[in-house]
Amino acid sequence: MQLLSRNPAAAYRRVELDARIEASSAADLTRICLEEAAAALGQALLALDRAPGEVPREALARAQTITVWLARSVAPDHPLRESLVTFYGGLASQIGANFARARAEEIARVRDDLRDLLVAAG
Repeated sequence: MQLLSRNPAAAYRRVELDARIEASSAADLTRICLEEAAAALGQALLALDRAPGEVPREALARAQTITVWLARSVAPDHPLRESLVTFYGGLASQIGANFARARAEEIARVRDDLRDLLVAAG
């Protein structure tokens, strides 16, 4: 409980996210994950602006975890399964490459790819 008291904004975001997940269908869950991964990368970029020499590990880890989950959860009968698994897996790899040395331009590119997918999904 101490963790929540140190970061109330994160606790509120988590409660809101949990509520959205509970009320979502499979397609909505994918959209939520894409939104959350893009938001985490946005947080990583903000953190890099504030402290350019520090790797924003928490935000990167969150985005990478989500993209790995997306890659592993594509339905076996989905017509674009192979392409989506490759796409999500590639994003997860690109995010992971930023743990050693964070590069804002690469993080922004991955975030934009996620946003483009959200727009395409309608």
